[in-house]
Order: sequence, then structure tokens, then C-alpha cells
Amino acid sequence: MSEEPTAERRSDAGPPGADDPGTGSSAAGTPQAGTPGADGVGEQEAAGPSDGADGAGATPVAGRRRRDPLAAVLIGVLTLLLGFAFAVQVRSTDTDAQLAGLREEDLVRILDDLSSREDRLRQEINDQRTALAQLGSSDSAAAAALAEAEERAEALGILNGTVAARGPGLEVVIRDPADRVTAGVVLNAVQELRGAGAETMQIDGVRIGVSSAITGEPGALEIDGEPVEAPYTIRVIGSPEDMATALSIPGGVSAMVNQRRGDVAITPSQDVVVDALRPLDTPQYAEPAEGD
Repeated sequence: MSEEPTAERRSDAGPPGADDPGTGSSAAGTPQAGTPGADGVGEQEAAGPSDGADGAGATPVAGRRRRDPLAAVLIGVLTLLLGFAFAVQVRSTDTDAQLAGLREEDLVRILDDLSSREDRLRQEINDQRTALAQLGSSDSAAAAALAEAEERAEALGILNGTVAARGPGLEVVIRDPADRVTAGVVLNAVQELRGAGAETMQIDGVRIGVSSAITGEPGALEIDGEPVEAPYTIRVIGSPEDMATALSIPGGVSAMVNQRRGDVAITPSQDVVVDALRPLDTPQYAEPAEGD
């Protein structure tokens, strides 16, 4: 019974030194919750809020750490740009200062050097333009030479009978009902036409070339070994007036055929087609050179 009042008095009195002004400094120096103590309990309590279940305290720190490399890169780039601009400005200033401090003779020499360099550069530009123009003209010349070569090849093909031809000319028909027209008469007709400017011709289906041979007996003639029968049709390209005059001269082809009881019909035309082709002769001794 005597102990209960004592307990009540202790509970009413509160903690020792709570109302003692003289002990305030000692109470403030007492370790509180969250302050570092000797046993480290305060450090754990201070770290507690940052390690909460939602992790909200760690997010800003991580964000700042992720932005640090990018900021460093930007700062480095800006530093390089500023350094480059400063170096260019210093160099320009130094150059101007050097030129300002030179003598008149030195400035004249530098100006002469710059003028000579400009002249050399202009000359190089002119040389390049000239070379370009020569390349263009050489291409044009090559194209013209190629076109000329193709024309000559076509003309040679027409002359030797390996290319078909078309143009103004004559159609000559030699009739021989009595089989008395000889190979010499037909050959004479070919020679007269050539002399009058004939470019190419064919008799029936045989192309006449430089080495063509007309052989056989009347009524059974052969041209280059190919048999031909009367009436003999000659299609020839050339000047119609000149060739018709050559065949009709007194004592010419027409007169000779008439003497053998035949006749000659000459028909000018502006569109004569010579399409019989002559095979090329195979060389007996000659061979193409290597690389041709």
C-alpha cells in the first residue's frame, strides 16, 4: 500500500531533468532518434526512409547520375568549339599583325607570290577545260569516223554483192526465143552497164560481182556455175538515163540481140531492188593476222 503513491509521484514528475533549466544542455546532447550514436542505431534510422518499399527516395539520385555523362559530352564539345574559334581568331590576328609589321618590299613580294599562284591556278583551269574540249571533239571525231567506216563497209558490201541494195535503175529483159544469144552477148551487156555507172546488178537470181563468169552454150548459159534461162532479166541500180543510152547505142547490146532474132526491153524505175547475195570467197593462202 505504501509503494503505490510513490509510483504515482514518479509518473507525475516526468523524466528527470525535464523541468530543470540547468540540465537543458545535457538533454540536448542526449542522442535522439535518427542521430548517430555509438552503436550505429541512428545511421540505420537515417537510411531507413531512402530505402522504403516504394523506392521514391533513390529515383532523383539515379536520374542525376544518368544525366552526368551527357552533360560532360556537351561541355566537352562546347569547349572544343570555343577553343577552335579562339585559335582561328588568334591566328588571324597574328597574320594581320605580321603583315602590318612587314616592310613594303616584303608586302610586294608576297603580293607577287599570290599573283603567280593565281596565274598558275588559272592556267591549270584552262588546261583542264582544253582537255575536256579535246575529249568531246575526239568523241565526235570517233563517232564521225565510225559512221564513215560503216558507210564504206556498206558500199563495199554492195559492190562485192554481200549486201542487198535498193535505188533507181533499170530492169532489162533479154528475150532469146531462138536460143542464139551467146554468153558473150550477155557479158557485153554487163560491161556496158558497168561502163555507164552501174553500181550493182543481178541476172535472174545470181548476183554479179567483180569475178563473175558467164559461160555455157546459147540456151543453156551459166553464171558462176548457176544455170540461167531465157528470158534473162537484169536488174541494175544506177543512173537510168545513162544506162539506157549505153544499151541502145548503134551496134550495142540491143543491136546484137536483134541480129540473133531476140529483143531487149528496157524499163527505167526509181525503185529497183537487187536482193540476190553473193557468197564470199574463201581465201586459199591468206589468213587473218592475230588480233584482227
